[in-house]
Amino acid sequence: MSSHSNNSASANDPRQPSAAKPFVAPMVSPQDLPVDYSGFIAVILGVAGVMFRYKLCSWLALIFCAQSLSNMRNMENDLKQISMASMFAIMGLVTNYLGPARPGSQS
Repeated sequence: MSSHSNNSASANDPRQPSAAKPFVAPMVSPQDLPVDYSGFIAVILGVAGVMFRYKLCSWLALIFCAQSLSNMRNMENDLKQISMASMFAIMGLVTNYLGPARPGSQS
């Protein structure tokens, strides 16, 4: 058995429940937020998918767009970047799958 009883343990507890305050996150300006790397990678992959006609780049750009959308912190700036990246990704997929065949490719 324990040498301490429940009453003596609560009497010797140095914490004060009445002094506890809920945590309030400090306000951070939009300029100080960390860089959204998944949004940046989505833009780069979307442009590569359109310019070089790589299907994999366009699909990865869509995945990174979804990731960036789920982790969005600054609504205005991030939404512009995500919409641009998704337009490049969708444009790349449309040109790859519905556009004319690449020159020199076998059909």
